[in-house]
Amino acid sequence: MYKNIRTLTYAAAIAAAYVVLTAVFAPIGFGAVQFRVSEALTVLPFFLPAAVPGLFAGCLVSNLLFSTPLDAVVGSLTTLAAAFWVSRMKHRWLAPLPTALLNGIFVGAVITYTSAGLTAASLPVFAWTACTVALGEVGVGYLLGMPLLLGAAKWFGRIPEKGETHGRNAHHK
Repeated sequence: MYKNIRTLTYAAAIAAAYVVLTAVFAPIGFGAVQFRVSEALTVLPFFLPAAVPGLFAGCLVSNLLFSTPLDAVVGSLTTLAAAFWVSRMKHRWLAPLPTALLNGIFVGAVITYTSAGLTAASLPVFAWTACTVALGEVGVGYLLGMPLLLGAAKWFGRIPEKGETHGRNAHHK
């Protein structure tokens, strides 16, 4: 019972933090060249599985408030997939990469579709947009996300090293 309440509390806190960070930094968090500060939280599933639904909910609410319905659906499902992938990563230094890769592809596609349509001429626009979104995600992931991951690990317990089991019980070894 307490474990479920704790998980729900963590997920809700992460969702709320995601929405607040997205709102505060909205001017730099949307568009083809974006630096969405709230995406720094996407490294948290590496050691905190409750972050997976929290990130999904936070992204969904943020995109419903500040973006398009298409971005709300695609972006939120992309965040869910990336967060799940991060929760399965074995090396902490790779934790920002799933989010960068998936958002580059899927959010890049949404931005291309909403700005340039779906034509043969939109392929170069997609390539550019996918790269800029992915680079923004890499920047946020490593410049903000990794310090968060390392700092939060001190709060929740230690980050497992290479070859160790990770997850919320890793610090009990």
